[in-house]
Amino acid sequence: MRLYPAIDLRGGTVVRLYQGDYDQTTAYANDPVELAQAYEDAGASWLHLVDLDGAKGEAGENLYVFEEIATRTALRIQAGGGVRNANDLQRLHDAGVARVVIGSLAVRQPDLVRDWLIKQGSEGICLAADVRLADDGSMHVQTSGWTEDGAIELNDFIARYQDVDLRHALCTDVSRDGTLGGPNVALYRGLVQRFPWLQVQASGGVSSLADLQALAEAEVDGAIIGKALLEQRFTLQEAQACLPNG
Repeated sequence: MRLYPAIDLRGGTVVRLYQGDYDQTTAYANDPVELAQAYEDAGASWLHLVDLDGAKGEAGENLYVFEEIATRTALRIQAGGGVRNANDLQRLHDAGVARVVIGSLAVRQPDLVRDWLIKQGSEGICLAADVRLADDGSMHVQTSGWTEDGAIELNDFIARYQDVDLRHALCTDVSRDGTLGGPNVALYRGLVQRFPWLQVQASGGVSSLADLQALAEAEVDGAIIGKALLEQRFTLQEAQACLPNG
């Protein structure tokens, strides 16, 4: 299982949201570029970056941080937040992002995103399925920085892309994100079983090495770790050492 240390940015500052709520933001003193370098020194090969301003449709300085990290580290960057058209996609690639995460647009304009996957290949795009439990008991995909219900069920959302060589999908249980309450292992296990061809990344709630071991046992391809590292619940080296291939 690959580990993705995560850095979420608002106005160029490292932050974490609680359950996707922009009104419950914790800011950290870390310089984002220095933090990325520290993760690289600790053995990371990938970094997950989120432009929270872009996700809400707001302009910000986060793209410059992306560029600086790409220039000053050898990390492969997976990043998203606010991709609404081909120009946004290209700007992220030009900034040094290896794999662009696309969420809201994939809900609203599936034909466009399907076309990108066909033309550009599967390695440069990761589908983002950010989900909340709906009243009917199903998991609904969220849009607009997790502020709106996209009115589509998780499995139906992913199934839209299974014939265009989608390979990477990131799934966040928004109710767990930023809570340090443990990941929704059953959710990810179900995705892996339903879509065995998909490389699933689990996001939200990781707080301990036992959480990572449970995700590895669920056979997810990757785990995104944000707040647990920022608040020193464990180190990246400890996380890597606890896994079967660590």
